[in-house]
Amino acid sequence: MENHTEHGLRTYLIGFVLAVVLTAIPFYVVITHALPPQRTLLLIAGAAILQVLVHLRFFLHLNFTTTPKENLLAIVFTTVLIFIMVGGSFWIMFDLHQRMAI
Repeated sequence: MENHTEHGLRTYLIGFVLAVVLTAIPFYVVITHALPPQRTLLLIAGAAILQVLVHLRFFLHLNFTTTPKENLLAIVFTTVLIFIMVGGSFWIMFDLHQRMAI
């Protein structure tokens, strides 16, 4: 039992360190203006995607080999819905901005 607890604690600590690093890097780039704005946005988006994967793997203990397919299908479906809602919202906002900026 003690070995299992150490493994769980080690997994959480690895996930925590990765989450902190994936949060600190975009903050540092934004504060120091180390990259142009477009690359900064790409870095933030990439770090956010990696952050989600770290949380799924290290904190929710989801992986593609032992997780039931129904759970993975629900996660994929949720991801697609979020992508459609957020992407659609940005599409509408940018389209309205183009139409209003004559």
